Amino acid sequence: MTIWKNIMNRKTKKGHGSTSSERTGNGATDLFDETTTSLYSDVVAIVEAKIELLKIEVAEKVSVVATVAILGMLLIVGIAYLVTTLALLAGEFLGHPFLGYLIVSMFFLLSFLFFTKLKPLLLKNLIQNILLSLYDSNK
Repeated sequence: MTIWKNIMNRKTKKGHGSTSSERTGNGATDLFDETTTSLYSDVVAIVEAKIELLKIEVAEKVSVVATVAILGMLLIVGIAYLVTTLALLAGEFLGHPFLGYLIVSMFFLLSFLFFTKLKPLLLKNLIQNILLSLYDSNK
C-alpha cells in the first residue's frame, strides 16, 4: 500500500507542476509581446531614418538645380551688362557714362567666376542648408 501512496503523491506533485508550466506560458507570451513591441519600434525608427535620408537627398538635388539656375542668371546678367557697356563704349568712345555699366558687369562676372572656380560648393551648400532648415522638425 505504501508504494501506491508514493505513486499517488508523485502524480499530485506533477499536477502542481502544470501550474508552473502555465506561468512559463505567460512568460513566453510576455516575451513575445515585448519582442513584437521592440520590433515595431525598430521598424518605425528605420522608416523615420529612411525618410530623413530621403529629405536630405531631395534637398541636395534641389540645391544643385537652384545653384545652376542662379549661376546661369548671373552669367546672363553679367554678359548683358558687358554688352551694354561695350555698346556705350563704342557709342561714346572714351566718355564717362559707360564706367558704371562696366563696374556692374564686372561685379556679376566676378561673382560668377567666384562661385564656379574659387568656391564651387559654397552656393550649393548654402542653398542646401537653407532647404534643410526648412525641413528640420527639431527647431
